[in-house]
Amino acid sequence: MTRLPYEEVLEVIKTYETIIVHRHMRPDPDALGSQGGLVEILKASFPAKKILKAGGPVGDLAFLATMDDVMDKDYQDALVIVTDTANRPRISDERYLKGAKLIKIDHHPNDDAYGDFQIVNIEASSCSEIIVDFYTANQQRLTMTDEAARLLYAGIVGDTGRFLYPSTTPHTMRVAAGLMEYNFIPNEVNNQMNVISQKVAKLTGYVLQNIELTSTGVAKVMLTKEVMERFGVMDTETSSIVAIPGTMEGVLLWGIFVEQPEGHFRCRLRSKGPVINEIAKLHHGGGHPLASGANAKNRAEVDQIIAELEQAARLWS
Repeated sequence: MTRLPYEEVLEVIKTYETIIVHRHMRPDPDALGSQGGLVEILKASFPAKKILKAGGPVGDLAFLATMDDVMDKDYQDALVIVTDTANRPRISDERYLKGAKLIKIDHHPNDDAYGDFQIVNIEASSCSEIIVDFYTANQQRLTMTDEAARLLYAGIVGDTGRFLYPSTTPHTMRVAAGLMEYNFIPNEVNNQMNVISQKVAKLTGYVLQNIELTSTGVAKVMLTKEVMERFGVMDTETSSIVAIPGTMEGVLLWGIFVEQPEGHFRCRLRSKGPVINEIAKLHHGGGHPLASGANAKNRAEVDQIIAELEQAARLWS
């Protein structure tokens, strides 16, 4: 593994005729924004190259990007780039291993340093911000397009919570402002990302009425299989309600625990201050210091995670 400056990464890219860009499973706007934005930039800059997007279903984010029909033979002698994916098990489409070389571009803590080359910047608000920085460092040799700008803007908006999260920096705002100079309608992107279905709106009401809050400021929301079936929602549709507990007075840390069909729980953990990604790592997860994901095999492990969040809250205070 070698960490390369943006200019040297471009030199690697230039040596390949086929480039396939992957992202993580269950994509969010930053996964699709960074993946699609990079593909659009490279297509405009190197029209003779074959440049493809690979990955599984995108759910209700098809208004951002859809995947290409990538064949096994496309990976022969291809360069594979993975964006916005902290560790190998989360990469969507295992064929990423079939390429000749692999580049990791990411903004999460680099606990799984996979790839032959890397661009990893944990100070960036989003992987989309990193793609813009990559373009800016090479702007004499790369072409930004309106569609690339739309996708990258959406990725930044998504991962900064519309510029509300602590990861938002002055540089983030300058990058977003630069993207807004291109020919797309930012408000339209914002509205598309803000729309929720009626069933998710009803689930939001349930979440607000069923938040359990401890004296240390730790909130818990349990979305059991029965609850999910009652509202007719899938796990992929619960991302829009993750921030809700944080809007309640007195909440410092929170977890939303979504029961999966197999019986285990997907855990979405958030914090307003105490670092939580080390807790997530103890439960087959990881992520950012204030926004992480984990897995719990049963309710007992959910209770253990809550206890660990409470300990973090006590140490913080």
